[in-house]
Amino acid sequence: MPDRIPILLDVDTGIDDAMALLYAAASPEAEIVAVTCVAGNVDARQVAENTRAVLELAGRGDIEVALGREVPLVRPLETTPETHGPRGLGYAELPPAAGALSTRHASDVIVEEARRRPGELTLVTLGPLTNLAVALDREPELPRLLKAWVVMGGSYRSPGNTAPTTEWNMHVDPEAAKIALDAWEQADQRPLAMGLDVTERAKITPEHVVALARRAGSTPDDSIALARGEDPMHARSSVAANPVVRFIADALRFYMEFHSRNDGFYGAFIHDPFAVAAALDRTLVRTEALTVDIELRGSLTSGETVTDWRRAWKRLPNLDVAIEGDAARFLDRFVERVGDLAARVVSPATSSR
Repeated sequence: MPDRIPILLDVDTGIDDAMALLYAAASPEAEIVAVTCVAGNVDARQVAENTRAVLELAGRGDIEVALGREVPLVRPLETTPETHGPRGLGYAELPPAAGALSTRHASDVIVEEARRRPGELTLVTLGPLTNLAVALDREPELPRLLKAWVVMGGSYRSPGNTAPTTEWNMHVDPEAAKIALDAWEQADQRPLAMGLDVTERAKITPEHVVALARRAGSTPDDSIALARGEDPMHARSSVAANPVVRFIADALRFYMEFHSRNDGFYGAFIHDPFAVAAALDRTLVRTEALTVDIELRGSLTSGETVTDWRRAWKRLPNLDVAIEGDAARFLDRFVERVGDLAARVVSPATSSR
């Protein structure tokens, strides 16, 4: 196998962050250096608990998990229990994490790992950019120390998912987003921005969950929920024997019910795993070099990723914005990799309920 890609994940776990952690753990080319936690979908301490529990479910309790800043730089924290559930994992329940949190602060992890491996590390941010902004304050050379930065965030030519033109991660801490984008203006490599324009094409359905369960060899495989003739996966809890499959089905069912109420389809956008997949394989997306800034003061547009499509500002591009993505290939890969992970981590002692 070629050299693995060292990645550091910054998360606000969250249902789709949990799917991203599983995808990263399932990807043979990924070397997960550490995972750092930021407030967003839920409060930061719940994020840290969720993150450790998901990694332990995946058999990767060895990965360092560090708690970061617990509130945005300037604004009061907003969370989204209506989207991800009160604890961030939908209907899913996991045992309390056994592993301890890192003694390092998340921003120190980012800086120290980038210094330890200059030019090697890819940072993938899947939540608000608070930890990254703090890290940049401590180490302004971070854009040159990292090999790459992939950001799940923004809405560049599509509607927002929080306000009419604003995406959630940018909305929670726009001041941090502004600091991060400004810091990369003079960097040699532009960050890859995975915004709603592309991530909302990655729509996972109950059929994907059943395919994943069958690949994992889980019996039952949750297809009973599809046969009910009503809402797919409308059972109270997953019937899957495999604990990874059961977790995925129970977490995603909450997400799917949210999208059914708000977006008119029974399925879920899995933004964050698509961003991880693109960090590992850039052929999944086509990008355009663009100049993007963050609106901080607009009463209706705070957190908007204002994008200069016509090059009116005459400024150098500072982001490679994904404008097309191969969602079908990504979803197939998600089913295959996470299904294989589920098959690997289950033991005879846990293969039946």
